[in-house]
Amino acid sequence: QAHLVESGGGLVQPGGSLRLSCVAPGRSISSYAMGWFRQAPGKEREFVAAINQSGGSSYYADSVKGRFTISRDNAKNTVYLQMNSLKPEDTAVYYCNQGRDFIFISTMTYDHWGQGTQVTVSS
Repeated sequence: QAHLVESGGGLVQPGGSLRLSCVAPGRSISSYAMGWFRQAPGKEREFVAAINQSGGSSYYADSVKGRFTISRDNAKNTVYLQMNSLKPEDTAVYYCNQGRDFIFISTMTYDHWGQGTQVTVSS
């Protein structure tokens, strides 16, 4: 069972930025593709961004393309989500997860989710 810990959320004004982190304590993530997801109140969890094992390829949900950037540091067992030009509709709990197949990160079923980190965009 994958143990991942998300952090970096908070309250930010529209147009602001945040950087989220996702750490796998005590184990390597280098063999996994990684993804970020979010769940807004009253809505289903949705895919945000994915990155492959080496960090050389990524893809994004249309709603965040051009504003969010996913990256990873395998030496630190950490994945990041840089969020710029934040909008109120980005308000959600953000989660990360892992999988073997990069192209299926956005659609696969995950057995376990961490506690997530709350992002609130409001003036």
